[in-house]
Amino acid sequence: MTLELAAVGIGTGPGAALPVVSAVAAPGHPGIVAVETEQAPVLASLVAGGRMKPDTGQVLLDGHDDPAAVRRTFALVDTPGVAEPFPVMTLKQIVHEELAFADRRPSRSDAATVLDELDVTRWADTHVQRVPTDARVRLLAELALLRPDVTGLVITAPERHGGAVADWFAVVRDIARRGVTVVLVTSKAAAETATALLDTITDHDDVADTTPEGPEDATRTEDAPPGLPTETSDTTDATAPLETRS
Repeated sequence: MTLELAAVGIGTGPGAALPVVSAVAAPGHPGIVAVETEQAPVLASLVAGGRMKPDTGQVLLDGHDDPAAVRRTFALVDTPGVAEPFPVMTLKQIVHEELAFADRRPSRSDAATVLDELDVTRWADTHVQRVPTDARVRLLAELALLRPDVTGLVITAPERHGGAVADWFAVVRDIARRGVTVVLVTSKAAAETATALLDTITDHDDVADTTPEGPEDATRTEDAPPGLPTETSDTTDATAPLETRS
């Protein structure tokens, strides 16, 4: 599944709310949208996620202009004022809430399992505003992928929470390598670093090369995200590492 932002923008001229941007996101290769103004990250995320129609350009899903399909398959992750948790919510509370949104049983044991599998149990009772950015991105992204039909993510401005770009972008890249289509909306400075890191990916990192090709490859584990169960067969859904997913 490929998502293309083809010269999308909102407004015109130097004062445009969203200056024209373009990006292509595909499994294994996150699309990086570099924006700078205060409103632009939210607007870019809404456009990329099919929630807002751009004044110029198109958002194409596998070459088709289909906003409904984009809305159905792409979740907004940590988008300010739209899809971000309250700063004083604990990770435990966020997991309970997201399991309910995903039509799953938000029991204490299920929440504990999710926290453990994502290796964030140490922050279970910590306010999300105090959690390292890479852990925050991993938690919110993985929870979004639990929702029915969601196979793509639009992640908004992780850099605003601090931390090294290399740390949280490693999470973004790992999720994309599992076959998830990821659009990252970030600042120009963070985008430069992320793009440089993305350019270092070698051929063996591509999704096509991590897909099992035969029985002898069925138990490969080198590309599995840390703290999550690994694939045991070539029929495993690449977007579903959590044991709570049916």
